[in-house]
Amino acid sequence: MKKFCDLTDVELIELFEQGNISAFEEIYNRYWLKLYAAAYKRLKERETAKEIVQDFFTSLWINRQQVKIITSLQGYLFTSVRYLVLNYKRAEAVRNSYSEILLMVNNSFDNSTEENYYYKELLERVEAEVTHLPPKCRNVFELSRNQYKTNKEIALLLGISEKTVENHLTKALRFLKVHLNILVLFFLLR
Repeated sequence: MKKFCDLTDVELIELFEQGNISAFEEIYNRYWLKLYAAAYKRLKERETAKEIVQDFFTSLWINRQQVKIITSLQGYLFTSVRYLVLNYKRAEAVRNSYSEILLMVNNSFDNSTEENYYYKELLERVEAEVTHLPPKCRNVFELSRNQYKTNKEIALLLGISEKTVENHLTKALRFLKVHLNILVLFFLLR
């Protein structure tokens, strides 16, 4: 039998799809640095590039039974990491725009002690309401809203369909809307 380092990509794909951990390790060792370099070239952030590539390989192993590599292994790996980088950049742009909006909102309001107190209390109540969500629904909501993961990333991470992710988010937002309306009314009546 050949050593794994002597196998072609096609042979590695076949073994990987059968769940062979050694084939996966060889794919990891063969491509990790190249994928990291490609991610770093687009991001210019070492830690983020490492994290994206590491998360990709983790997801690849976890979802190995669903993964079907039809084209070249190298093409599949680089395309996957490229999409993860693009998703990260998009999420980063959303985070930055939210930060700018919050900054503008905070600058336009009088930050009196009383307002800060009510704002913090409202945030605590929102977090408390999130804990009342069913575990899977809460997990999906937190990955989406706190970690800014896309529906596709959440689906891959949790091994569920994107439609299920959408359903969980809809359920969570509906639940929070009902409970937050009650909280806003409470604060207005104070």
